[in-house]
Amino acid sequence: MKFAQVIELKTGRLDEIMELDQEWTERTEGARPYSVEFWGTDRDRPDTYVGIVVWDSYEDAQKNNDLPATHDFATRMAELCDEPPVFRNLDVLRERR
Repeated sequence: MKFAQVIELKTGRLDEIMELDQEWTERTEGARPYSVEFWGTDRDRPDTYVGIVVWDSYEDAQKNNDLPATHDFATRMAELCDEPPVFRNLDVLRERR
């Protein structure tokens, strides 16, 4: 079963978070399980952003979570937020394209 994580951020420092995300991508190349990542901005709430990451399984997400670079990314990202990020962990019930 696919697994998705939704990350909601409130920050005035999005450029720095996107740079941090790119750094994480480079640091984990070849070590992280395959995932699809999407970032969006909330049109109704200024400085609010949502990241959605989808893995092939919960186990793959946990492998990613266990990487030291992922822990570093999460810690540094939280420091750039105006309030603590909100994480939602979802088992994907249906996918439509």
